[in-house]
Amino acid sequence: MIDLPLNNPDIRSGAEIRSVLADPSCVCEGPLYEMYRGVCRNNSDKEWFDVQQIRYDVTRIPSRTICKEWIKTKGHYHPLSPDGLAYPEIYEVLEGAAYYLLQKRDLSDIVLVRAEKGDLILIPPGYGHITVNPTMETLTMANLVSSAFASQYLPYEELKGGAYYIFSDGGMKKNPAYPADIPDIRIVDATGTHLPEPFPDKSLYDLVGDVMRLRFLNHPREFEDLYPGLYLYT
Repeated sequence: MIDLPLNNPDIRSGAEIRSVLADPSCVCEGPLYEMYRGVCRNNSDKEWFDVQQIRYDVTRIPSRTICKEWIKTKGHYHPLSPDGLAYPEIYEVLEGAAYYLLQKRDLSDIVLVRAEKGDLILIPPGYGHITVNPTMETLTMANLVSSAFASQYLPYEELKGGAYYIFSDGGMKKNPAYPADIPDIRIVDATGTHLPEPFPDKSLYDLVGDVMRLRFLNHPREFEDLYPGLYLYT
């Protein structure tokens, strides 16, 4: 587990995610998961993050089912960066395992990325994403993302969640609020794959100070040619 101070979490409650559940009548109360924003080891690291407009977050999602669904995050998209391409994001599984349900904003591609401890998962520009904890263990994950924007949750709220619902019995069901012709979900494994240069290839917090390796977070257009080569597109 990462050795960093985790204080003052934002708590996502059951009431806040009710609008994105498969069962609209589901009764889900109390706290669900913890989000620690802007985590850093010391003031020097904080200054570096601030100057680079990058944020390091840690999220803890306990094992739980909610009206037959595995516990999940609410889901969001990222807006366009100044260079005209949407901001990307990168995750690292620190403990447990995760499903990352990605969907392109135009719904032309929907991917479920299965990840385990140590895996890095790059969210390409233009993809919304939900994280699911599909295990009986707590999922702890970190992410690096630009601090220059606010995430867009409304599209997920308006369509009652992601394009698919993931159930604890292994089932996956299309969300009826989406168009009937959305593509079938593709399933890929993050384990055993490697992100191409210059994307990160080691624990995310170890990249503090590496300006060039993290440049893609605020300048996605410069790396546009690399995204089609990611495992998400194979």
